[in-house]
Amino acid sequence: MIEIVRADITTLDVDAIVNAANERMLGGGGVDGAIHRAAGRELYDACLAVPEVRPGVRCPTGQSRITPGFNLAARYVIHTVGPIWGGGQDGEPGLLASCYRTALELARQHRARSIAFPAISCGVYGYPLEAAAAIAVRETRARQTEFDQIVLVAFDGEVHRALNRSIRSDRSGRSRSSERSNGGNEENESDSNVPNGSNGSND
Repeated sequence: MIEIVRADITTLDVDAIVNAANERMLGGGGVDGAIHRAAGRELYDACLAVPEVRPGVRCPTGQSRITPGFNLAARYVIHTVGPIWGGGQDGEPGLLASCYRTALELARQHRARSIAFPAISCGVYGYPLEAAAAIAVRETRARQTEFDQIVLVAFDGEVHRALNRSIRSDRSGRSRSSERSNGGNEENESDSNVPNGSNGSND
């Protein structure tokens, strides 16, 4: 099941939370900084221990890395690096989709049954909200049968509304497709507004 919530991702009791990290993986602003603060110094040390693939880069854009969650309720933190929006001509849609795919694959490999995502690249990285929400819904939908729970976490009302619109649009499209093929099973999503606060914008 895919859920949409407005919440502080650091408080969610799921197997894995996804961090909208930067390539250095050593913390930053927005959700990245909030996760590092909540997890404690051990998370910084674990990220520091991740081998660099080139100077200053532990996790290239579009890829993911995993560490323990330390002081978080979540067992794991999956760090992924979203693309900086540059107009859409530099492969940004594919890179953003890859963030979701690689994070979900790492979660599956580590037998996580529940995972929560922030709105990757929708903060200072400037990805257009509606387009990013559509990618988030599409990519999580494609793997939802492998998990008990997938949570899409909004950091503000605008993101929450965009994710809900994408869920409704996706559901409507699947319904029309099902009607054309004379059948199909309806799936359920839960659209929640959890007043746990906000952890700032997502890179």
